[in-house]
Amino acid sequence: MRSDGWLETYRGTVFRWEVDANDHFTVAYYLARFGDAATALLHTLGLGPAPTLECYIRYSRELRVGDLMHVDSAVIAVEPDGLRLGHKLVESTDGALCTTVEHRLAVTLTSEQRRAADARRATWDGPPRETRPRPKSFAGFRDTARDAVTPMEVDGHGRLALAAAIHRFSAANGHALAGFGLTPKYMREQHRGFSTFEFQLGFEGGVHAGDPLTVRSALTHVGTSSMRILHVMTDERSGERIATLEQSGVHLDLDARRPAPLPPTLRDQALKILVPTE
Repeated sequence: MRSDGWLETYRGTVFRWEVDANDHFTVAYYLARFGDAATALLHTLGLGPAPTLECYIRYSRELRVGDLMHVDSAVIAVEPDGLRLGHKLVESTDGALCTTVEHRLAVTLTSEQRRAADARRATWDGPPRETRPRPKSFAGFRDTARDAVTPMEVDGHGRLALAAAIHRFSAANGHALAGFGLTPKYMREQHRGFSTFEFQLGFEGGVHAGDPLTVRSALTHVGTSSMRILHVMTDERSGERIATLEQSGVHLDLDARRPAPLPPTLRDQALKILVPTE
C-alpha cells in the first residue's frame, strides 16, 4: 500500500466475450472487477467480503477489446454501518482514468478495526454525487426484465451478486429504450448505441436461488442526447425491493464514438412516456 492509502486491487484485461453491442466493455463486468477490488482491499484490513449497499459510478472513458486496466482502491470514509471505499479504474498503458466508484459496504467493525481503517483513510477526489428526486409510485413504469435467480448468482451474504444485478438491468435498459423507438433494428441500421456515463446503484433485499425477479423501468429525463432511466428490481412474489439503478447515458454515434442528438421523432416519443419525479 502506498503512503497515501491507495492500493492496487485488480489488474487485468477486457476479454472478447466481455464487450457489448456498442463494442465496449460491458458494465456488468466493470462491477465484477469492483467486487474483486473491494474484497482485496478488505483483506488488507483483516476483513472478509462484505455486502454492497450502494455504488456511485462515473464512466469517463470507454474500454474496448484487449484494453489493459488496473484498479486502485482506498478507504475514503468510515461510517456507522460500514465502510465507503473509493475505486479508480485506470487504462494501464497510458494511465488514463476511465471510471471512479464510491462503494458503500455493510461491515461490522470492532473499535480496533474502526481505528485501523480510519488511519488508512485516503483523500477522495472523485466527482460529487447528485441526489435527484425519483418517482413516488410505479405509475408509468414498464415491465422490462423477468427471470429467476440461479444458485451461482447468490453471494455469500444472500445478496444478488453485483454482475448478476447489472446483467438484468442491462437487459431492462434495452426494453426501456425500445419503448420509444431506440430498438435494436434502429441501432444497427443507424450505427447508434446507448453509452452509460453514470450509475447510482443500491441494494435493499436478499435473494435465494429460484426467486422470481421482475424489473420495472421508467424514463425520467430526456435531453438533447442524454437520457436517464430508473430501474427497480423486486421479488415478484413478495414485492420486496431487491435493488435499484438510476442509469444515465447518451445516444451514441458508433462511428464517431461521440454523443449524437436524438432524432426529433424519437425525442418526441420519449417525452410522451416521460415519468415525472417529485
